[in-house]
Amino acid sequence: MKQYSFYEGFMSIKLNHTIVYSQDKNASAKFLAEILGLDAPIGLGIFLEVRLDDDITLDFANADGKTMTEHYAFLVSEKEFDEIFGRIRERGIQFWADPFQRRAGEINNNDGGRGLYFANPDEHSLEILTKPYGSGT
Repeated sequence: MKQYSFYEGFMSIKLNHTIVYSQDKNASAKFLAEILGLDAPIGLGIFLEVRLDDDITLDFANADGKTMTEHYAFLVSEKEFDEIFGRIRERGIQFWADPFQRRAGEINNNDGGRGLYFANPDEHSLEILTKPYGSGT
């Protein structure tokens, strides 16, 4: 009887991109790129593309009406957290330790890391965290 390795036969599936609907795709894409310290957005057809690691992109598009709140979480290093947090504070952007916005002006220490939530110009909920959920203490 043949023994199979765990990964044998599995496809390698990676997220490539997702569309972020915005009232002003230029403002929202620029905001994200600047806050996260990424390259400036690139125009691609009707989209403005913000490139993350592993060739993943967030493709910003103008919405026809009011946008529904969406959530985007970004796993960052401790150094990147400090840099992003510094830009959030420099701009006077309100932030919370929790997704329900009950702990204003605080960061969390979930799973032994650090995390916080803030909003983009379209009120999408953005999160930065240094440890994936379920990974630590």
